[in-house]
Amino acid sequence: MCVHLFPYTPRKSQKEFVEFVNECVKDGLPCIIESGTGTGKTVCALAGALPYALDKGKKIVYLTRTSSQQKQAILELRKISKIRKLFALGIQGRGASTCPKIMSDPELMSGSPDELSKFCAEFKKRTGTAAGCRFYDNILETDMKEHIEFCSSRMPTSDEFSAYALEKGLCPYEMMKRLIQNADVVIAPYHFIFVPGTRQRFLGWLNTHLANIIIIVDEAHNLPDHLREVMTSRYTMRALDLAESEAKEWKDPEVFNGISATDVIGVVRGKILEAKQEFLKDEDGLIPPYFIEDGLLEELNLSSYKTGNVCKALIEHGEIVAETKKTNGKLPRSYMRSLGAFVQFWMNSEDEIYVKLIVGDDSALEAFCMDPYEAAEPLRSCHASIHMSGTLEPLTEYRNVLGLEDARIARFASPFDPNNLLTIHATDVTSRHEELRQDDTIMPRMEDHIVSIANSEKRNTAVFFNSYTTMDTMIKDGICGRTDRKVFIERKGMTNSEHQRMVDEFKRSKEGILFAVCGGRISEGIDFPGKEMEIAILAGMPFARPGAKQDALQRYYDIRSGNGWELAVLTPTLRKMRQAMGRLIRSESDAGAAVILDKRAAAYQLLAAKRSLDVVGDVAGFFSDRKKDRS
Repeated sequence: MCVHLFPYTPRKSQKEFVEFVNECVKDGLPCIIESGTGTGKTVCALAGALPYALDKGKKIVYLTRTSSQQKQAILELRKISKIRKLFALGIQGRGASTCPKIMSDPELMSGSPDELSKFCAEFKKRTGTAAGCRFYDNILETDMKEHIEFCSSRMPTSDEFSAYALEKGLCPYEMMKRLIQNADVVIAPYHFIFVPGTRQRFLGWLNTHLANIIIIVDEAHNLPDHLREVMTSRYTMRALDLAESEAKEWKDPEVFNGISATDVIGVVRGKILEAKQEFLKDEDGLIPPYFIEDGLLEELNLSSYKTGNVCKALIEHGEIVAETKKTNGKLPRSYMRSLGAFVQFWMNSEDEIYVKLIVGDDSALEAFCMDPYEAAEPLRSCHASIHMSGTLEPLTEYRNVLGLEDARIARFASPFDPNNLLTIHATDVTSRHEELRQDDTIMPRMEDHIVSIANSEKRNTAVFFNSYTTMDTMIKDGICGRTDRKVFIERKGMTNSEHQRMVDEFKRSKEGILFAVCGGRISEGIDFPGKEMEIAILAGMPFARPGAKQDALQRYYDIRSGNGWELAVLTPTLRKMRQAMGRLIRSESDAGAAVILDKRAAAYQLLAAKRSLDVVGDVAGFFSDRKKDRS
């Protein structure tokens, strides 16, 4: 039986989950699994895949979005390793926790993986000199057996390993690279597999190829959008300004027959401003496919072929700039190079799967990819892949959009008592834009509901807003001052450490109120067991705002499946809501109340929300009844 590596007494459906994964892995097929809270997705997937992987010499790459998910995988692998010895290691990209150079120079944090790789390579060439990197030099003199033994016996998380390496004066990132070839399981961020350049380097460190890898995708409902982002390219007005400054600093090089870099930059700037004035509506706007090319043709007499030569020249001049910076110990970045690469990408983007946009936030041009099929190629080339989430429906559409035609599909229900979760919806409020415009009493009523629940129930409470705009509006209205409980706020742009400190403090508070956003880091990637979160209030339904990008994605799904609104709008909305509500129940003993402050919830059976005319009274009654039951 393949469940011999499962380190717990199996709950309902877990044995079937493990066996299903094992059979798919043996047959070399993808499997797509929607699995409810409490089914133990992480441990079931690992216990199902590991027997075959260890016996046949396959490597498992477990992909996560967040460090907390990576930690959970390591904790489960530690338990499995007590049954059968294995080597597992978490890895992160170059960043503040893995690269000593970045720790001492925060400006490097903005570097792309390619830029940081080249930056690091320059210091490696200076090995043994004062201008080199002592953390890398120390690696060349260290006994790797000691560190292999540490990882094998302790199985550290990536953060724990970074602390260990730094204590010994070693570069954590370079050490991870050297050690993962010994690993049976590597836990890594999504981009290690789905960004082509990073994947090539990653496979080199593993000393293997995709056909020898079993990929496990955690929180797989995020993957299609992640792959779209991998295939999308954006260029901002700010970057254009920097390209102009760089070109002038480098004597404005000629890029084609009397045409200088600033000539090209001027045309692109003019087209961005024209697009902003003519096509931008609210947050974004659709622009003609050949908008940039037509401007270069009209103003500089550049055909598509000549524009291609201009792009090549910009890239080549940029390479000289970047190489000079690298030699001087700086981040090897060139803004002329990035401009040339963007225009090249823009011209080569296929009209069938790309839309061209002007985006208002930072006056950016964007070539947005609607089809994640190409970026999903590693999933079709690996030995097998396991895709799992608690909110993956519709599973057949997930299979089709990633091109996993031979994938097997399964659903496993939560083993927890459904009576432990109260899900209700208010009948007198909504976040529907049309109604908010017509009735200015709706938002104050929604604020009243939040305050009344918070003041009547002294339990850790999270408010998941449908958008940052709604959250900011309520904060400006003074909602935080209407309760004597401490309010914790998930802000845009928080660093990982700031975010973690805020979440940890909320968990310890027992009577705190947490303001977060549906679809954000808190609503999907963090567990709140026991009393760490007992009430979740969803302030509105998080429907995507209408816009050119959203309309294009809906048309794409209409062409593919004939149900564009359902797949592009409704499904992501319900998924975000279910993820947020799922933070409440993480064990058999957990109990919680989810309150949806939007009357539209009644229309969607998947939310399973009961109508409530008194949300405060119903929440109080739920916890009172549970207290009576326990006594």
